[in-house]
Amino acid sequence: MFGIVRPCAHRLSERLKAEWMAHLCGLCLALRSDHGQFARIVTNYDGLIVSVLTEAQAERTTGWRRTAGPCPLRSMRTAPVARGEGARLAAAVSLVLASAKVRDHIADQDGLLSRRPVAAAARRVATGWDRAGARTGAELGFDTAVLVDAVDRQTGIERLAGPGTPLLTVTEPTETATAAAFAHTAALAGRPQNAEPIAEAGRLFGRLAHLLDAVEDQEADAASGAWNPLTATGTSRAEARRLCDDALRGVRLALRDAEFTDDKLTHLLLVHELRRSVDRAFATQTCSHRADAQLIGGDLTDSRQAESSPRSPGDAAGLRQTGSFGPPPGNPYAPNNPGSPFGPPQPPPEPPRDRRGLITGCLVWAGLACTCQMCCGTFEDPWSRQRREGLCSQCDCSDCCDACDCCSNCGDCCSSCDCCDCDCGCDC
Repeated sequence: MFGIVRPCAHRLSERLKAEWMAHLCGLCLALRSDHGQFARIVTNYDGLIVSVLTEAQAERTTGWRRTAGPCPLRSMRTAPVARGEGARLAAAVSLVLASAKVRDHIADQDGLLSRRPVAAAARRVATGWDRAGARTGAELGFDTAVLVDAVDRQTGIERLAGPGTPLLTVTEPTETATAAAFAHTAALAGRPQNAEPIAEAGRLFGRLAHLLDAVEDQEADAASGAWNPLTATGTSRAEARRLCDDALRGVRLALRDAEFTDDKLTHLLLVHELRRSVDRAFATQTCSHRADAQLIGGDLTDSRQAESSPRSPGDAAGLRQTGSFGPPPGNPYAPNNPGSPFGPPQPPPEPPRDRRGLITGCLVWAGLACTCQMCCGTFEDPWSRQRREGLCSQCDCSDCCDACDCCSNCGDCCSSCDCCDCDCGCDC
């Protein structure tokens, strides 16, 4: 799985989470249906935005969802998944996108691809994906040649780029490719008037994808000697951040000019989550589910901020005072109160656990791994039976209203719109 827009389930309402998973699974199954099981490995987060955009613009009809069978990635549960032309277009774009990524790794001689036999095999797979994407695109009226041409031009542009070359010259092929893919969603949805603004949003989305990839890989590229657009052109990270912020504003304005049937998920992905992707790449956002965040009075606060602010003994124990002065709320003489004369509260004794043996624990671990229960939510440790957090607890899960600037002219964004459900009541 790859892509710059990676929303966390903790930030999605139940409805939007169901829609997100429907498009993700729909893309995966469209790849399988049209191109075989192996093609499913190119499922990516950015490609499914094409499916989301198509459905957001189209009139609601029956047949947009179908019930998919049990899948290990859904803990062997059935689920409604997206179907139709949007999912197939997303599959075609994803194949060409993955092909370009493979070619890029071959050119950089990354890892095993530095060996000629492996590189030759990978190049053959990439060529097959190009043909498969072109075949599906032709069936949908979309010419993937613009994507392939962008990939080919990218190599030449990178070879000629040097100090002083404008960074946007390097990102242009990616911008052109994503603009074409996004614009075709308007044709599939029967809204030709949306083609121009959606294409502009796609162009800026491609710019962001290229820039964020360069920012995140700059140190690794420097260590390995790989080509990086920021290093090659001598562009500072501050300038790259400025370009990203401009692109974010442009995407938001372009979406305002388009007509949608239901744009809640689109708005969440291309406004809220896209900004979080920028903050994540430039390391300007902390995660509220990380160990260095503390829960104070129901608010998620970064531990560094909590340590730098003056706190009373009651605050140190995790209780916020009701005013600037005075004791913390509650009965100070209660045995479980931190300020009680009986001393700090004692943690309740842990109940005895029936630990599993080595073999039994390994079997349970294999079952959890196959059903991906260790990815999201909570699960029971295979050996100690302790409750543990899944990998999703380590993702970019800051509070929904953090960095919520989608309504710059509406005062406090979170008082103007329900951004957790992305139902903005203001003119975003």
